[in-house]
Amino acid sequence: MCWRGTDHCNEILMTSPTFLPRAGETGSDGVLTLRTLPSVDALLNLPELQHAIAGHGRAPVKRAIQASLAALRKSLAADASSDDARMDRLLAAIDARLVADALPRLRRVFNLTGTLIHTNLGRSPLAETAIAALVDAARHPVTIEYQLASGERGERDEITEQLLCELTGAEAATVVNNNAAAVLLVLSALAAGREVPISRGELIEIGGSFRIPDIMAMAGCKLVEVGTTNRTHLRDYANAVNEHTAMLTRIHASNYAIVGFTASASEQELGALARENALPFFVDLGSGALVPFERYGLPHEQLPQESLRAGASVVSISGDKLLGGPQAGIILGKKSLIDRIRKHPLKRALRCDKLIVGALEATLRIYRDHADDPEQLASLLPALRLMNREPAAIRATGERLLPALRQAFGERAAVTLQASRSQIGSGSLPVDRLDSWSLVITPAGRRSGHGTAAIASALRALPVPVIGRVKDGAVWLDLRTLEQDTEFLQQLTHLKLSANA
Repeated sequence: MCWRGTDHCNEILMTSPTFLPRAGETGSDGVLTLRTLPSVDALLNLPELQHAIAGHGRAPVKRAIQASLAALRKSLAADASSDDARMDRLLAAIDARLVADALPRLRRVFNLTGTLIHTNLGRSPLAETAIAALVDAARHPVTIEYQLASGERGERDEITEQLLCELTGAEAATVVNNNAAAVLLVLSALAAGREVPISRGELIEIGGSFRIPDIMAMAGCKLVEVGTTNRTHLRDYANAVNEHTAMLTRIHASNYAIVGFTASASEQELGALARENALPFFVDLGSGALVPFERYGLPHEQLPQESLRAGASVVSISGDKLLGGPQAGIILGKKSLIDRIRKHPLKRALRCDKLIVGALEATLRIYRDHADDPEQLASLLPALRLMNREPAAIRATGERLLPALRQAFGERAAVTLQASRSQIGSGSLPVDRLDSWSLVITPAGRRSGHGTAAIASALRALPVPVIGRVKDGAVWLDLRTLEQDTEFLQQLTHLKLSANA
């Protein structure tokens, strides 16, 4: 930002005699023309800009000057009488660019979209102990691949493997940077060059154009489609098994549901068929819950320990969805198969760094120590806590915020508190919704489109941007995920609405 604050810098730049129009360079009223635009060097050498150079550095100030001059030239070429063609406005534009350029691209926001685990907004927030472990690993040397007892080189999987096996009953475990990587690694290590039967109803595509057929091709597998979109029977898999088959696979339908006239083989049946044919059975669970969600009044989500007990020999889950940890792909299963996966060349390319390993270990320790205490577990893991918030508490938050929002928007928009439904997100429990409450901001006169876009833009321009969703001609701010309502209220004084709102 400007070295002494935006308002202070604007006052200096716009009122200093040094910046007033010079005779022969601008008109008597300070108006600039294409011929009288100052040079980059002339602006860089102005005394008042030396403070900005000291605060930001010469290169950022120079970039801001160049960009501001280019914008003004374009404006003057289109309209010689442009309102921006004044020295004070040019200097204000330079300052505004410096402020904007100083902001990081990765910024904290208020996620009020109604999607708790939002892929575009970073998925699950971490527990405080996980954050502390991440920061500690970032700040200091750590034993990422070092054994203190022997003084010899270690393996980074050792940090989390015992915890994962204890929590799930798996014989062994390894971790990569996300679940898509886990699926690619399992297929590459166990099925490259061979056939993999998969139900047509599981040929999924998830966010970022991750498509199972493409991943199988990349892994060097031959996809063998079995059954139909809505009904795939055990005999469909059995008929596809031959000497070229590498494994049986079950892919979790993480972001959709097929309902109605449906049928699918159970994991117990597929596990038995795999054992009869001496084949591995791989289950990609996707979201990755580690405790029964029924405890929290939510629908059942398949657990990796259930798949392992049903006969799966390898299971993959995400670390940053329902598990509530950092982004990671966790692979669990039989030791002989995990050893093969661990030795594959892709494993090193897809491994996690020390920050993720530290945060994941801390998250898993919370599960180990509090898995039998649902309330304590939910209090320590933000993702579980947000899913478990009572609608009455969410409504109370809305009632506290409603008067301040009405004052902030004034006559420009009507603000009401309405019941709404949140979703968990990131492919987790895709058809299930959670009762919630939302602040609904409707442009005055029920102007939709341009008015809602301007309101949404103004909210995104706040010091901590507020991200909601546009629905039915209004901006909806779902309050399920809003726990810092004091901070939210304090920044409403910065709300600036355009004429279109």
